[in-house]
Amino acid sequence: MKNLKITLSLLILICITSCDDFLSEKPDNRTEIDTPAKISELLVEAYPQMSYFEIAETMSDNVFDSGMQETLANNEQNYNWLIQTETTNIDTQAYYWDACYKAIAHANKALQAIDELGNPSSLNPQKGEALIARAYSHFMLVSLWSKRYNPATATSDLGVPYVTKPETELLTKYKRNTVAEVFDFIEKDIEEGLKYVTNDYKEPRFHFNVNASKAFASRFYLVKGDWDKVIELSDDLGSRPEGKLRDFSTYESIGVEDQQLKYASSNVETNLLIVSTNSIVSRVYSLNRFNLSGTGRPEIFGGNTNLFGKAYYYNFYSSNGSITLFLPKFYEYFKYSNVTAGIGDPYVAEVLLSNDEFFLNRIEAHVMKGQIDLANDELEYFLATRTPTYDSTTDKLSEARVVEKFPVVQDEYTPFYTMTPVQTSYVKAIAETRRRDFIHEGLRWFDIKRFNIVVKHETSNKPANILVKDDNRRALQIPLHASSTGVELNPR
Repeated sequence: MKNLKITLSLLILICITSCDDFLSEKPDNRTEIDTPAKISELLVEAYPQMSYFEIAETMSDNVFDSGMQETLANNEQNYNWLIQTETTNIDTQAYYWDACYKAIAHANKALQAIDELGNPSSLNPQKGEALIARAYSHFMLVSLWSKRYNPATATSDLGVPYVTKPETELLTKYKRNTVAEVFDFIEKDIEEGLKYVTNDYKEPRFHFNVNASKAFASRFYLVKGDWDKVIELSDDLGSRPEGKLRDFSTYESIGVEDQQLKYASSNVETNLLIVSTNSIVSRVYSLNRFNLSGTGRPEIFGGNTNLFGKAYYYNFYSSNGSITLFLPKFYEYFKYSNVTAGIGDPYVAEVLLSNDEFFLNRIEAHVMKGQIDLANDELEYFLATRTPTYDSTTDKLSEARVVEKFPVVQDEYTPFYTMTPVQTSYVKAIAETRRRDFIHEGLRWFDIKRFNIVVKHETSNKPANILVKDDNRRALQIPLHASSTGVELNPR
């Protein structure tokens, strides 16, 4: 394992100026953004280049106390839903906050440049990408730092500042929009951006291409409860997206490092949006005490969780005798700035959007529309791609099988909308499927929030820490450097 030395200078490598504002860093005023090529170059930076995976994953019920004696401070604080004391390291809450607003600043600068050039139709692809990118970063911010979306309370719940203009002052004062306002802004940007996004890129999977934009929009509308939109957006996938989902069988015959490289490869059909993040997420499985553990694995991946009652394709590895486990998803590239001193930056390619998530969103929408037969067919198709011994003649999904395997537990799943008992069983089955498929990637946390699931974190020799329904800790606390400049703190 290479040593990682982090200095303050490393924290600003993804910026293109030295503005100290907590929300973003302005693009260089000395450079005129006056050509399509320059706008496209600017948009390369319109994606958060820090990772939220370890933050969200550790807050979820995917992690357990492995019993290791030592751990990173951030890991223990995430596990206990505390604001982090580390604010100058990568993979921290404050760093991801900043990364999102830096990405937003680049999107806004691109939109301003397009406007100043007269909004020509030739720049519509860049305009669409900028709008979707701006919506995505704001969505991630409101999903982490605000209460869950609930239309009954959204007009009063604290959201995040929705920034739509490039900054003109060194220290701009920002007021938090409500959750309702943030969602309205996001929806407006999504609807406008979808009109213009394109696939015309040399490397489309590193941009908000058409399918990546639709997949993100489906995640947004799933949270909002607009099932028709989710289904409409996923029509191109259909009910049997052959060749478009991750083929886990191809991982069986290759080594761990090759699996890590393959998972986030631009050649893998399911990967819709890939971002290179400044992160040590590939290392945490040997450093973090609170992680997927050997004792906790059966709860999520045991054969009893499979609707066919069979083993999964998922193969786990360990560097410490199965005390903690990892699924090979992240390959680290260490970029040296000084080889002799061993100083540099770790980068990891992360899949932010995929057809796998997109398809599961579609299945959930069918359930909520009461289309159970269609949901059976689609969920069976998805699970077959994760079950090596699937038999199409005997492994058939039915309402009775889903209800038996995932019975309704009183007040376990409580979204803002109502569900019938049958819908509850199916939604739980889909959520558990999503939980497995995106292990280590943090998506489970967002299901915990929107379904208001209780989480119990146990630490040896300490009382259990329970995240109850509507617990204020479900919204991350605003970073200290942001609150010190006037951004209102979340209640605690």
